[in-house]
Amino acid sequence: MARPLVVGIAGGTGSGKTTVANKLAAAMPAGRCVTIEHDAYYRDQSHLSLDDRAKTNFDHPASLESYLLADHLRELREGRSVEIPIYDFATHTRRAERRTVHPAPLIIVEGILVFAEAQVREQMDIKIFVDTDADIRLIRRIRRDLEVRGRSFQSVRDQYYATVRPMHIEYVEPTKRWADLIVPEGGDNHVALDVLLGRLGRIAFGPVIAPKP
Repeated sequence: MARPLVVGIAGGTGSGKTTVANKLAAAMPAGRCVTIEHDAYYRDQSHLSLDDRAKTNFDHPASLESYLLADHLRELREGRSVEIPIYDFATHTRRAERRTVHPAPLIIVEGILVFAEAQVREQMDIKIFVDTDADIRLIRRIRRDLEVRGRSFQSVRDQYYATVRPMHIEYVEPTKRWADLIVPEGGDNHVALDVLLGRLGRIAFGPVIAPKP
């Protein structure tokens, strides 16, 4: 039985990588694709005070348990289900419950730093970097953090200047060199999405992968 195909999607915050991942997944028949967010693997901060949690550099590779993501990808590629953490961005802690992910022919993993760690990168068959102008990414980041993650504008602004921008320059942008395909403007690039779907189309009608015990 063919092993799952793992597609990694990276790019700066607000680049549109999640939109690309969701559009690719939505084009697959039910049960043929699963998506995993690198953000789910942020380290639990419950041992810190609320003030100290807010000071954490969440844009540095060390803030993520990438080794756990790499382990989960290996398990999925071997046909075994995994229990993925659920991260609460309002409190910077992991929830007690987990999300069960079963193996599927197509596995999409996305996040700003999914190409930064070799152990994660090595599990990918196709690597896509979503490249979007910084001003557009910033506006999207502000909107997401205010509306979805319950942040204040001041905290978003302070974090952007303190860590988001410098970490993007130091860690995210350089990972573009690992990409097999660079997609400008994310989910708005319909031509690139059509090309990707053409490449992934054969997966939609391949054999079903039954989870191993």
